[in-house]
Parts: sequence; C-alpha cells; structure tokens
Amino acid sequence: MIRKFVGAVAAALAVMAGLWLMIAPFALGTQPENADWTDPTTTEFFSGLGVTVFGLVGVIGFVLAIHEELVVRGLVTIKQRVEPEPEPAPVAPQASSAELAGLLAPLVEALREDMNNPSRGGEHRQNGKTTLVGLEESR
Repeated sequence: MIRKFVGAVAAALAVMAGLWLMIAPFALGTQPENADWTDPTTTEFFSGLGVTVFGLVGVIGFVLAIHEELVVRGLVTIKQRVEPEPEPAPVAPQASSAELAGLLAPLVEALREDMNNPSRGGEHRQNGKTTLVGLEESR
C-alpha cells in the first residue's frame, strides 16, 4: 500500500515537473516576446508535455490501484446500482367464451340479416336511396 502511495506522489511530482518545463521558457524570459518559438523553447515545451502526460497516466494508474487495494481490504465499499424492476402491464380480465358469445351475437345476427335481405338489390347503404355518384350526375 505504501509503495502505491509513493508511486502516486512521484507521478504527481512528474506532472508538476512537466508543467514547469512547459512554462519555464516564458516565465524565465528565455523566449523573446512576440517572436517565433526558438528551438530550445520548442524542445522544452514538448518535453514537458510528454512528461506531464506520462505523469497523469501514472497518477491515474496508482490512484486506481490504491482504490482497488482499499476495496480488497474492505475499507471502501462499492455501491451497487439497484435498478427498479419494471412494473408489469395491467392485464385485462379475460372474458369467458360465454361472455364473448353474448357480445358477438348481435353482430352475427346483423350480418345474417344483411346477407339474407334481398330487398336492397345489392345496395348496402342505409343512409340513402341513391349512391353519391348518382347524386353528382343529377346536378
């Protein structure tokens, strides 16, 4: 555990050293103002950037290792997400076959009457004696 903590501190120091390398040419005045970057400035800046990124990766790695060690020791507990169970959709009461037959009987009788009634001569409209096409032609 101590080794991991020392590693995390060393990686954090590497991050700070890398940041210093990135800003040192500007802070110490070795880079002239309003001029293109000199070769030493470019070298120091990108070297510092590399050290900073490497240090950040180290810090993240060591912190994750410390967290894992604390979980193994039981000093830190991981909270489990409890997802609520989906509520079942309300099921409509099932109608018995007798109820279903009672509901469909008027429909069946109306269809039987419609099929057996030859008085309309093939005209299945009940709202008028002429079709709409015939009504339009008579205008």
